[in-house]
Amino acid sequence: MKKEFYIKNRKNLMNKMEDNSIVILFAGRAPYKSADETYSFTPNRNFYYLTGIDRENIILLMRKRHNKIEETLFIEECDPVMARWVGERMNAGEAEECSGIKSIDYIKNFYEDVGSLISRFDYDKMYLDFERQEWGIQFTEAQNFASDMKVKYPYIVIKNIYSDICDLRTIKSEEEIEEIRKAISITKMGIEEMMKNAKPKMMEYEIEAYFDYVLTAQGVKDKAFKSIAAAGKNATILHYSDNNSKCMDNSLILFDVGAQWNYYNGDISRTFPVSGKFTERQKQVYNAVLRANVEVIKAVKPGMPFSELNEIAKKVLAEGCKELGLIKEDNELSKYYFHGVSHYLGLDAHDVGDREAILKEGMVFTNEPGLYIPEEGIGIRIEDDLLVTKDGCENLSEDMIKTVEEIEEFMNKA
Repeated sequence: MKKEFYIKNRKNLMNKMEDNSIVILFAGRAPYKSADETYSFTPNRNFYYLTGIDRENIILLMRKRHNKIEETLFIEECDPVMARWVGERMNAGEAEECSGIKSIDYIKNFYEDVGSLISRFDYDKMYLDFERQEWGIQFTEAQNFASDMKVKYPYIVIKNIYSDICDLRTIKSEEEIEEIRKAISITKMGIEEMMKNAKPKMMEYEIEAYFDYVLTAQGVKDKAFKSIAAAGKNATILHYSDNNSKCMDNSLILFDVGAQWNYYNGDISRTFPVSGKFTERQKQVYNAVLRANVEVIKAVKPGMPFSELNEIAKKVLAEGCKELGLIKEDNELSKYYFHGVSHYLGLDAHDVGDREAILKEGMVFTNEPGLYIPEEGIGIRIEDDLLVTKDGCENLSEDMIKTVEEIEEFMNKA
């Protein structure tokens, strides 16, 4: 995307900040894997949203005083020796061209510059990005930095800017929507390639390989998340990821997959018979899930609570389960449906956003009802990606086939 997008994002954020405040964000580093190996680097998404830079060990410093905003990027110095091993580091010109930030300095000066700003008592508030943390995760770079600052400058007030950036990211711009469309388009191509080539007796990972091939051929650097390729009873495990079982003759296979394009994600689930034809029972269960998917799409509009989407899905699924003879009362549905129908989508596959929010134009999220019946070896999920529009919603994955008739026709024509 053009640098103007990132300039606008920073301006919107700083307009929310108090005067006499400093904002610091870290690009992050590639985590160690083993010995001298690291996992592939992926930038902190909030840092990327504000700069467009996807290189590690870069720091963004913004400051606001007397309502005047100043910005500096701190980058690593060029190292001719390391360049021969891993390539050139981002230089000042590239950093400016990407982000629109004119003031570029080196990492080695970062601590001294921050200390100088705080020591003069010009700034009394520091905003850092404390991402949501899970149990057992080590401190982030921002948390370590905050601890250091509190020791050296106990009078500085440290605040969390995470929610402020998340609020901005929840409403997608036209530029972001186009990136998501591209990710979904490639995801669709990959799913169709799997449908064309799926056969009984294939391993789950063999079918998945067709999806991976399409993504690589389209220039995708990374998937949105680890693909789920779940045949038969494996599909009743929500986040099954072994992908190493054989597909039996009459089994369904559930794929929950997504391409990532410029760090924006698609997230689509489709379930289809490896033989190319549904059994009668599979068809009945599939159509019960499809009805829930369709009813959620019909209901989406600005002004409704995000949480209401799951209630709509549950109501339709409960009726379907009664017709299928699976339950007698609505409160028994959790035996076969036990997750939410939606999550936000964007720079993260499970993107930022308030689950208690009221829907607004520009929000993007998934619609993924499912039924999981272990005793019958049937697990079905149908997932689309929706954009809230002025008076309803647009199904961004609308041209991805999903009815029983469409799937059977497509697979038997391939």
